[in-house]
Amino acid sequence: MNKAWQLLRIASPQLPIGGYSYSQGLEMAVEQAVVHDEDSAQRWIADQLLLNLARFEAPLLLAHCQAAASEDWLQLRALAEQQRASRETRELRLESRQMGYSLQQLLSGLPELDQQAQQLFSELDEPGLAVGWALAARAWQIAPQDALAAWLWGWLENQLAVLMKTLPLGQQAAQRLTSQLLPLLDHAQHQASELEPEHWGSAAFGLALTSMAHERQYSRLFRS
Repeated sequence: MNKAWQLLRIASPQLPIGGYSYSQGLEMAVEQAVVHDEDSAQRWIADQLLLNLARFEAPLLLAHCQAAASEDWLQLRALAEQQRASRETRELRLESRQMGYSLQQLLSGLPELDQQAQQLFSELDEPGLAVGWALAARAWQIAPQDALAAWLWGWLENQLAVLMKTLPLGQQAAQRLTSQLLPLLDHAQHQASELEPEHWGSAAFGLALTSMAHERQYSRLFRS
């Protein structure tokens, strides 16, 4: 079977884990006019990619995928706890928990998930998105680097979808942004792959503040 099918499957917005429900603080950034046009949108997304995802979220997710692929269950369990502890706001924690739960429910009903992965899922108190993603990649025989690329693409695609609903940003403008941001997506993947665990970390104060403010936003489309 062509391996691209499973890769497209995990990257598809049709994957029923609810990613479209979340803006990762971007909706509040639009409300506050921090993001107000195509250029400011490009700056916001680029900063998130290079200062947050590439330095922490992406290398952490890649490590999840590598541990799952090598069946290092103790390491995967430790990484899952690290990911849960790193959520800076209530919204971000609930987002990871809900999407992880949705992945658990999805995989538990599919024949590809083996007994070891099922047992790990059942033993985790609160499986997050990263561990769910890693176990999905293992079940569908997706290489860790490809699983990371799919996750980064899904993140970017969702951010652009948020902009089209909130600014609003037209589809042509979204494609222009895609052309500008794809090299940064590639850079983020490369940086995440090279970064040693002792250097993982980011201080995304703007993201944390907008996420906290979003909890009190009067009218909103997204859950975070």
